[in-house]
Amino acid sequence: MTAHMPAKAAARIAILTVSDRASKGEYQDRGGPAAEEWLRRIITTPIEILRRITPDGRAAVARELSDLADNWQADLILATGGTGPSPRDQTPEAMADVINMELPGFGEAMRTANGRVVATAILSRQSAGVRGKTLIITLPGSPNAIATSLEAVFAAVPYCLDLIGGAWVETYPAIIKAHRPKT
Repeated sequence: MTAHMPAKAAARIAILTVSDRASKGEYQDRGGPAAEEWLRRIITTPIEILRRITPDGRAAVARELSDLADNWQADLILATGGTGPSPRDQTPEAMADVINMELPGFGEAMRTANGRVVATAILSRQSAGVRGKTLIITLPGSPNAIATSLEAVFAAVPYCLDLIGGAWVETYPAIIKAHRPKT
């Protein structure tokens, strides 16, 4: 650890899979494990990961996001699923209910990156926002789209966590170089 890097406990990262079928055990969650594998491949500093599954719907998702931020004290929450235009896809609305500020650039960058892969990326309503000291990022449910989305925005995540008072996170620079302004 260099002098400019604060010594902090492991970053707490929650992965919330939003899916009616997965929450009932009718469908195997692929998004949550894919997000965790991606994080473990990219992040070099200690992390603690908690995975949960919740049904679709605004109230259920908002409850989980609030609990993960306030009670589990997550530094970062990745919510996978529920970002499309189907009636039960209400993850963006749930996030809007619990955040203090929205960070629309995350959604713009993720949709742009996914749009290079599939034309239907314009249907995704992924975004990001801040609740206290927690960064929340909403992602599609597809493992491939999760990876594409995170690759598009993760260079900014460590500095965002710094700015909001979250845990210190470093990445493997050969894969994704965390961007922090030079001091």
